[in-house]
Amino acid sequence: MVARLVIAAPSSGAGKTTVATGLMAAFASRGLSVSPHKVGPDYIDPGYHTLATGRPGRNLDAYMCGTELVAPLFAHGSRGCDLAVVEGVMGLYDGAAGQGELASTAQVAKLLRAPVVLVVDASSQSRSVAALVHGFASWDPRVRLGGVILNKVASDRHEELLREALEESGVPVLGVLRRAPAVATPSRHLGLIPVAERQAQAVDAVAAQAEQVRSGCDLEGLLALARSAPPLDAEAWAPPAAPPPAGRRPVVAVAGGAAFTFSYAEHGELLRAAGAEVVTFDPLRDESLPEGTSGLVIGGGFPEMYAAELAANEPLRKAVAGLAASGAPVAAECAGLLYLARSLDGTPMCGVLDADARMSERLTLGYRDAVAVNDSVLAPSGTRMRGHEFHRTVIEPGAGPLAAWGLRQPEPRVEGFVRGGVHASYVHTHWAGAPGVAARFVGHCG
Repeated sequence: MVARLVIAAPSSGAGKTTVATGLMAAFASRGLSVSPHKVGPDYIDPGYHTLATGRPGRNLDAYMCGTELVAPLFAHGSRGCDLAVVEGVMGLYDGAAGQGELASTAQVAKLLRAPVVLVVDASSQSRSVAALVHGFASWDPRVRLGGVILNKVASDRHEELLREALEESGVPVLGVLRRAPAVATPSRHLGLIPVAERQAQAVDAVAAQAEQVRSGCDLEGLLALARSAPPLDAEAWAPPAAPPPAGRRPVVAVAGGAAFTFSYAEHGELLRAAGAEVVTFDPLRDESLPEGTSGLVIGGGFPEMYAAELAANEPLRKAVAGLAASGAPVAAECAGLLYLARSLDGTPMCGVLDADARMSERLTLGYRDAVAVNDSVLAPSGTRMRGHEFHRTVIEPGAGPLAAWGLRQPEPRVEGFVRGGVHASYVHTHWAGAPGVAARFVGHCG
């Protein structure tokens, strides 16, 4: 089984992404094949992981996919690699609200039998760091805390004080990183700006992160820790294969480019295994759908940042509306929902849905238990799925005459739209955790 590390922190903002991405890039530059992973539903960090390693960034989400799939999905993504680096989510022990350790970094580390490296923001502490690390190391004895990386250290004297304190904790210091603005990744209303929107700057940032990690971390010690992980008894996940419908491979167009950057690697794999030919297109640049398109998937992203450009591409908007009107299957999540709306902040979109979207000050964020309330191209009525919402927009009305999902939290409601072959919703889902979704979708492709 592949050597592996989980990069965690006491809380968000400590520098997990910087350290994890820097480690991935530093080890990859040494000729190692590095498999990148991210705990939780986040789409943005895996883009930087992909840039660092040259391999698809993959998510490990125990809530959306189930605990039983975490190790198999990990084994699938890391097959043939020398090392896997798993970036955690939030604080080490933070997970799905009100559900104990479910979907936490700690739970995933235990499921992977992987040692944890704790990234600590040391900017405002000295001896107290030992108490903090001791607490995290002793909270759950089944979580193996193999070392700590001290981030945002101010000076040599500050480092000396931190190291002296941690000698008493028994947890080795595997890295010390100074404050370095060059490695910072800019953020906006939903977190980091995706790689696709700042490719050149992202390349420079990842290179700077790799250099910072090389100069400040004990790479040999980290690699030895990763190699100390015990064998993992897990059969690699594989997308279930199905014969192409009607003996041919229907073309499923998948939106990409800077406006639609949110997707899970397994979705394309599942569609291909179900018999589809998957073709990516860019709604900002392409004026037509890929030739022969008989199904359309529009995932998440930031259409609000590109509303004017999307509106200006009228030929494609008409093509999308025409495909939807034909009854072809269309699956749209979050950004895709906004793109199918009549308008976004007053700017015309595709007009597939009798609804209008606008930006909001309120952040909607959290896991969702969903039940399909109508038959659709994704699932028959009554199907239970788990998903995630993450947006600062609202759409009015919030559901059509035929809604997509019934949700139980944070309050009971229905949301989304089922109209002909269209399934549009704010809820992001991970199809690896929902057997049959991809095959059902491809089966509806004419």
